[in-house]
Amino acid sequence: MTYAADRLYEEAAYVAFHFHWPLDDILDMEHPLRRRFAGEIARINERLNAMAKETA
Repeated sequence: MTYAADRLYEEAAYVAFHFHWPLDDILDMEHPLRRRFAGEIARINERLNAMAKETA
């Protein structure tokens, strides 16, 4: 099964934006590893957003 190109680029952009990693490095990752990093970024963002709401 191939991974949809749109989803691949969405994940790559998400990781690149947050970690400032080179695109080639991100695209060379195996899918589960790239998804893991995207998930970790999402959790970090959720915690930061929750903290911001608590202090507002």
